[in-house]
Amino acid sequence: MLKKIKILFIIFIFLNFAKSIFSAENFFEQGQQKYNEEKFDDSKFLFQRSIIFNPKDAKSYLYLSKIYKFEKNDKEEEKNINTALLLEPKNEEAIYILMEIQLKKSNYLKVKELSKKFVNICKNLCKKNKFILESLENLEPKNES
Repeated sequence: MLKKIKILFIIFIFLNFAKSIFSAENFFEQGQQKYNEEKFDDSKFLFQRSIIFNPKDAKSYLYLSKIYKFEKNDKEEEKNINTALLLEPKNEEAIYILMEIQLKKSNYLKVKELSKKFVNICKNLCKKNKFILESLENLEPKNES
């Protein structure tokens, strides 16, 4: 009898664990769908729910950063993009977004540092690095002696 209870308990724990994993994926997918429909408040809520079930979901932080950029909430945008990069350091889209943030802050040294990292990992957004570097050249003070 005790053995059956232990087996039932293990099955119960496994099913709850599996349910929470599927819930997190479901929240992310629903959030992504709402984001694509430009329903940013709904998508923000769903990405936050996804993070509750899976705190290491870099994609949810990335999308939250994009939403905060749309809302012009610079502090939250940067906080979420930094979290996404902490969880997934080679995420080219996240690095690109951070380069844009740092460019906006006129942090040229950080942009150059990120650009070097970006060149080594980029697959889809490589042309955007050239744009960032050109913007950087146009903004840096010229040394006219």
